Amino acid sequence: MEIRRVGTQPSSKGPAEWFTGTVRIDPLFRAPEPGHIGGGSVTFEPGARTAWHTHPLGQALIVTAGCGWVQRENGPIEEIHPGDVIVFAPKEKHWHGATPTTAMTHIAVHESLDGKLVDWMEHVTDQQYRKA
Repeated sequence: MEIRRVGTQPSSKGPAEWFTGTVRIDPLFRAPEPGHIGGGSVTFEPGARTAWHTHPLGQALIVTAGCGWVQRENGPIEEIHPGDVIVFAPKEKHWHGATPTTAMTHIAVHESLDGKLVDWMEHVTDQQYRKA
């Protein structure tokens, strides 16, 4: 058993290569070998969002605060709220983030495949983001 106490893992800023706007990432857990699961809490300030991306084994998001948006490729933008759970299939191209006026926090849970968690792609344009 391992207990990771709050405040023992430093927060980091979401890199501009992967995010638009102000994003804070708080690591939560990574399973010891041979496990492949990990998770973190991600907070998006209003207007902040991920770039388009996929996960080799999929991803689950658990919204914990605020109001956000998610979209899969060729699908509508969907509004998400605390308590909502969003599951993306393996290799499903998508993005997620805050609405233009409200911050959003979610816990992201994912598995790695051969050490890879995510494949980052192009940024979500302002025009794509404003289509809600």
